[in-house]
Formats: sequence, structure tokens, C-alpha cells
Amino acid sequence: MNLQEKVFEALKSVYDPELNINVVDLGLIYQVEITNEADVTVTMTLTTPGCPLHDSITRGVRYCVEAMEETRKVEVNLVWQPAWSPDKMTAEGRSYLGR
Repeated sequence: MNLQEKVFEALKSVYDPELNINVVDLGLIYQVEITNEADVTVTMTLTTPGCPLHDSITRGVRYCVEAMEETRKVEVNLVWQPAWSPDKMTAEGRSYLGR
């Protein structure tokens, strides 16, 4: 498993507290980029721009990736385009919502 795959797997431990679905299955993680072999940039969104748990979720993503011994520098980029929609969820994420 390469570092990008390991980061995606680790991010499954970060949950949206309101929906109780991890950020990967919820479709919030748009991209994980690895540079200089161990620097990680996570591009993500939230379900709504006014999400009251904005800091909690993005901090959880950062801390999760920083805790990995293979990573060095971690940056989390929060974007609003493309906007999140339930279509971005994995099949497993949709099953949590009964869809």
C-alpha cells in the first residue's frame, strides 16, 4: 500500500459528528497529494459552507495525517467547489443513511 492509500485508509477514522459517517465514505475528501515523498496535502470540503463543526472536522483530518509516522508536513485545503452532494458518498457511506 502506498502512502496515499495509507492516508485515505487513516482518514476513515475521522467522523462527521453529526452524521456519524467517516469523511472518506461521506465523500468529503477530494484529493490526497503526496510531495517530497512525505509531505501531504489533503483537499476536502464539508457538507455545507456554514457547517458548525468546520474546525473540529478539519482539525481531525490534520491530526490524523500528522499522527502517521510516514508523513512530515501536512496541509489541509478546504474548498467549496465542487460543492459537496450525496452523490459524492461511497456506496458504504450511502448505506449508513439507508440509501
